Amino acid sequence: MSHRRFLALALLIIVFGGALRMLWLRADPPTTSVGIVWHDEGAWTHNARNRALWGTWTTDQWNPVYVAPVFTAFEYAAFRTFGVGTWQARTIPAVSGLIAIAAIMIGLAAVTDNRRVALAGGVLLAAEYTWVMWNRAALMESTMTMFMVVAWAAYALSSKRPVWGFLAGAAVALAWFTKAAAAFFAAAIVLDAVITLIARTSAPGSADSGASRRAALWTLAGGAVVGGAIALAFVWPHWRDYWFYNVQVSVERKPTYDLHSFIERASWLAVVQDIFTRAWPLLAAAAIAIASVCARLRQARPAERLLVWWVLIGLLELVVHDAGNPRRYVMFIPAIVALASIALASGRAWISSSESAKAPWRSRLLFAPLALGLGYLVIGTALQPLLVGDRSAPQPYHVAVTVSSALAVLGTLCLLIWWQPIVSWLSRRSVRPRAAAVLIAAVVLWNLGQYAGWAATHTDLNYRASVALGRLLPPGTLVQGTLANGMDFENQIKPIFIGRGFGNYDDRFDRDDVRYILTIDLPTFGLESQKGLIAEILAHYPNQQPVATFEVEETTGADRAVLIDKRARH
Repeated sequence: MSHRRFLALALLIIVFGGALRMLWLRADPPTTSVGIVWHDEGAWTHNARNRALWGTWTTDQWNPVYVAPVFTAFEYAAFRTFGVGTWQARTIPAVSGLIAIAAIMIGLAAVTDNRRVALAGGVLLAAEYTWVMWNRAALMESTMTMFMVVAWAAYALSSKRPVWGFLAGAAVALAWFTKAAAAFFAAAIVLDAVITLIARTSAPGSADSGASRRAALWTLAGGAVVGGAIALAFVWPHWRDYWFYNVQVSVERKPTYDLHSFIERASWLAVVQDIFTRAWPLLAAAAIAIASVCARLRQARPAERLLVWWVLIGLLELVVHDAGNPRRYVMFIPAIVALASIALASGRAWISSSESAKAPWRSRLLFAPLALGLGYLVIGTALQPLLVGDRSAPQPYHVAVTVSSALAVLGTLCLLIWWQPIVSWLSRRSVRPRAAAVLIAAVVLWNLGQYAGWAATHTDLNYRASVALGRLLPPGTLVQGTLANGMDFENQIKPIFIGRGFGNYDDRFDRDDVRYILTIDLPTFGLESQKGLIAEILAHYPNQQPVATFEVEETTGADRAVLIDKRARH
C-alpha cells in the first residue's frame, strides 16, 4: 500500500470517527451497558468551570483538580475558548478519542511494518461502541487512555528512532496526572524498559540492541523529567490535598484488601460488566495475540510486549483495586483493539514460533496460569449473557463464575496434555486477508448497529434540565448536592458537592446559607447520593418544599430530578 493511499484512508477513518463522536454532542449517554454516570461530568469539571466563570479554581471543598490536573487544564481551555456548556465540556474527550485513533494507527504501522494492520486498528477503534460513547462524556477516562495510546505509539516508534522514547515517557506522566489509575501503565512501561535494558545488555549481538536500549533510556528519562516537573510545580505545593484526594478518597475509602476480596474481584472480571462481552471477537483475537507474544517473548518487539503488560498488569490492578466499576475497563479497549488487529490482519501464524510445540513440561506449567486466566476471561465473557441472571439476586454471578472456571480449567488441562499437537496446529494457522476483512467489517457493522440503536432513540433531557434550572435560579445561587454539579453546565449556579466523608461533608447540616438542594427523586429518592446522604440532610429541615421537577435520563426507566427549598417557610 502506497504512503499516499495509507494517509488518505487514515484521514477517512479519523473523519468517520469524528462524526460518531461529534454528532448530537449534547445528547444523553446510553443508560445501559457502557457505565457512564452522566452527573459525574459536572463534578469532575468543577474546578475548570469555577475558573472560567468566577476567576478562581476553588469555590467549595470539592476540588478534583488535585485528582486530575491535566484533565482540568484541558477542560478550562475548552471553557475559556468556547464558553461553559455541555458540548464544550465534551470536546476534550472527543478530541482525545480522535488522537487515540491516529496514535494507534501510527503505533501499529511501526510495530508490524504493515499499513493494513494499522488501518484495521484505526477503523476498529473508531467504531468501537463503548469507546465512542466514553469519548462523548466529559470524564477523565478518554483523555487518560489517549495518553496511554500515545505513549505506546511513541514507544513503538522509538525502536527505530530512540528519541521518540522521550515522548513515550512524557505521555505516561501526563496519563498519570490525568488520572492516577494510569499508574498500572506506568508500571508496565517501566517494566518493559527495564527488561529491554537487561535483555539487550545480555545479548549485545542482537541487531537492534543499541537502538532498543537507547529507546528504553529515553523513555525512562521522559517520564522522569515530565513527571518530576509536574510533581515539583503542582504536587509538592499541594501535597496534603493531593494525598487526600488520590489516596484517602480514591484508595483507602473504597476497596477492601483481603484474600476473599481479591478472589471475588478476580472472578468479576469476566462476568460483572458487558464491555468485554460486546467486544468479544476482539477479546478472543487479543487473547491469541497475547499467547503469540508470550511464546516468543525474548524475540518480540518492545511495543508488542508492552501491549501484553498493558492488559495483564491492568487486569491485576482491577483485582487489587476495583473490578466492579465499568469505567475501569475503558482503558483496555485500545490495547485489545491493537492486539486483535495484529492477530487478524498481519497474516502471521497465531503461534509464530514452531519451537514452542517442543516446550518441556516446565515451560508448559509456567504458561498454565496465563492460559487459565485468558481462558476464563474469554469463556466467561462469552457465557455472561446466558448465565448471569437477576443482578439484584444475592449471588447473581455464581453460576457464570462456576461454569466459566470449570471450562477454563478443563481447557488448560487439555492444552497441557496435548500441548504439541495443539501448538503445532496453531503455528500453521493464520487469518487470510479476505477472511480478516470480513471479520473486521462484521465487527465494525456490529458496533455501528449499537450506535444506530442509540442514535434512533437518543434524548437530550439532561441538557434541557440544566437549561431550565438556569432559568429558575439566578447566577451565583448556591445549591447543595452531587446532582447540582451534574446539572450546572447550562447555567451559572454554584454547586456545593457533598460526598460521603469528603467534599462539603463536615458542614452539610450547617449550611443555612444554601437555600436549595437538588437530587433525583424518581425512581428512588437520592439515587445519585451515597447511602441516603441527601435524606440525612433534609431531615434537618422540616419545612422543606419542592420548588420544581425536571425530567432527566439516569436509568432505563423514567427519571426525575427535584429542586427543594430547604427552608421554604422559615
